[in-house]
Amino acid sequence: MQARSETGDADFAPQPVRWRILIVLLAAIFMSLIAVSIVNVALPSIQSGLGASESDLQWVLSGYALTFGVVLVAAGRAGDIVGRGGIFVIGVVVFTAASVASSIAPNPEMLNAARFVQGVGSGLLNPQGVGMIQQYFRGAERGRAFGYFGSVVGVAVGIGPVLGGLLIRLGGPDFGWRLTFLVNVPVGIVTIILAFLWFPKPLFRRRPAGEVSSAGRTSIDPVGSLLLGLAVLAMLFPFMESRTAAGTWLLFPVGVLLVVAWVKWERRYAARGRSPMVDLRIFRTKSFTNGSVIVTLYFLGMTSIWVLVAMYMQQGAGKSALEAGTVGIPSAILSAIAANWAGKRVTQLGRKIVIGGLYFALFGLALSVAVAVLHEAIGLSVWWLMLSLAFIGIAQGSVISPNQTLTLAEVPLQYAGSSGAIMQTGQRMGTSIGIAVITAAVFVSLESTSWSTAVAIGFGLIALVVTTALVMAYKDQWDRRRAGTPYA
Repeated sequence: MQARSETGDADFAPQPVRWRILIVLLAAIFMSLIAVSIVNVALPSIQSGLGASESDLQWVLSGYALTFGVVLVAAGRAGDIVGRGGIFVIGVVVFTAASVASSIAPNPEMLNAARFVQGVGSGLLNPQGVGMIQQYFRGAERGRAFGYFGSVVGVAVGIGPVLGGLLIRLGGPDFGWRLTFLVNVPVGIVTIILAFLWFPKPLFRRRPAGEVSSAGRTSIDPVGSLLLGLAVLAMLFPFMESRTAAGTWLLFPVGVLLVVAWVKWERRYAARGRSPMVDLRIFRTKSFTNGSVIVTLYFLGMTSIWVLVAMYMQQGAGKSALEAGTVGIPSAILSAIAANWAGKRVTQLGRKIVIGGLYFALFGLALSVAVAVLHEAIGLSVWWLMLSLAFIGIAQGSVISPNQTLTLAEVPLQYAGSSGAIMQTGQRMGTSIGIAVITAAVFVSLESTSWSTAVAIGFGLIALVVTTALVMAYKDQWDRRRAGTPYA
């Protein structure tokens, strides 16, 4: 694969509107991330307000994540072909409408249906954000753009639980949880208006300007899209429903077989002279493969931290939902600062930034274990977690966006959306598997030990996963140096 010649860099001319386009993209991505983090603190109010069962509450979280993960790659490929701006606007419209539907849901069934649709909207818009950053930015500017992207991620993850707690306190237990969904609506409306004003026209086109296809006739590849969507569904569903239906684990090997079928179909489709959903030759590029593995492992471990902290602060230390959200504020601030700093320097320092970030993660995890153990042993205040989690924030800003920049650097532009979506799918699968496995280990530990010890065990498991990601980061650095790839 001649990645660099296919990206169209030789003919690239920066568009004056690119920074305004970035503002629109980041506003929508912020909205979609808030929808994930804000709802965590709203679950008790939803349960009391709608009379929801434990299974209903599980699907308030899982339904969104499931449909989000299933449509990601197909949506990314659709944007690559028919125009990223148009698919982005459709995604924001769907997401905003589903937010309204969620806020007025009269029962758990309607709420979960709306959350499924909201996940579809998020799955449509997110890969377009990554693809359009690839499309409109190059070199150091691309690193800066992904740095701003990472800052938005950090702020959204950190502010979501705090904003949710404030809205619930403002609106009360019956109406407050509805405000956590309505808060997305004005952001969505403004984003749609600005997209129509600032995005290049037309929003839909056969192929974004400046891109050259070498893969034959373009097609959304409906069979490939269906196979991969079903594979992701089959592999994610057991981790989301295993507590209530153990038989769902039979779906996981079915998902693996569907992945095999998808790979064979994509190869056959390309051999027939068609443009497949994902050009599998991108996996021959070690930087893409290594980076995708790194981000999957990172999310497999690190996203469980905030679930464990929320449970520990409330159930183990007796703090309120608002207090549990507050403990992550320094982490969110430092994550935003670190992402901005790293984005400006990733083209000079390369993989060293990601490696350094993973060391910060391990140090933060070690400190968090120490706080939990000393809280039980000598009564050390759990608020020391604000310090230990601050290092986690630095890690998040130093790993996620720089890794994205490095991983996608050699991907052909006509596959920018679908390739970015492959990475995001890895994130979603890593998140779902990690939360299911690590929280299960913590709950098993609680049967024979205290909350402090159990959460320390959870942090230890996360550290093992992060250490594996660190080994992969060193491998990628070595591969880059051997191949003479930039940003080693």
